[in-house]
Amino acid sequence: MKVKIKDTEYEIISIHPESPNIMRIEFSGETMPDEWGEITTYTKGGMEAGHVMGYDTVYKAEGRTVYLSNDGSIYHEPEPVIPPEPYVPTPEELLLEAQTAKKREIAEACERRIYTGVSVTLADGTVEHYSLTEHDQLNLFGKQSQLATGAEILEYHADGQPCRYYSAADMQSIIQAAMWHVSYHTTYCNALNMWIADCQTADDVWSIFYGADVPEEYRSEVLNAYLIQIAAMAEVNQNEEEETIS
Repeated sequence: MKVKIKDTEYEIISIHPESPNIMRIEFSGETMPDEWGEITTYTKGGMEAGHVMGYDTVYKAEGRTVYLSNDGSIYHEPEPVIPPEPYVPTPEELLLEAQTAKKREIAEACERRIYTGVSVTLADGTVEHYSLTEHDQLNLFGKQSQLATGAEILEYHADGQPCRYYSAADMQSIIQAAMWHVSYHTTYCNALNMWIADCQTADDVWSIFYGADVPEEYRSEVLNAYLIQIAAMAEVNQNEEEETIS
């Protein structure tokens, strides 16, 4: 197969359009044109096949393959794409991100702890457990209203138990334990948030967890009162255990 360019014939392997403005010619011989212009194509049998006009600019050359353009365009190697440097957050941004995430974590832990509920020792010495989801809390506070009107028996149920009647004294014990439980954890959660807000580094924030001892400077008057009660209750329980053992 051959073509004629500027009155000189050249052996080629193929010639075909690469795009609307680019013609690709692959030469088979060592000789290639120095100048470009009208291209006369021939069949494999040597018969003139046609003329290709206007492709007189070397768009790109790759060895014996030449790409010609008919609009004067020339191929340029694309600029190398340099990936952007990974963004490194500032210490201030890391601190803010940690504080936001930690406060959310603490709030969720507090909610779980409250919803877990309380175990209450009733007048007959039995111990029953009561969950304290928001629905449970509303029910119990409704019972408090019933007590205020002088009700002597009130219907309620422990976890996994059928509804039954409780004496006013037992109902009051359940309500008091529930209110103490909710109020303590809410107060403790607030103290943790104050501690988190005052941290100076993200590492300091991540070291805080639900159940950690709150530094004295972040304990409110209310939390201190609760901690005294907890210590006193722990001491009573320990004394009772020692008496039982002895």
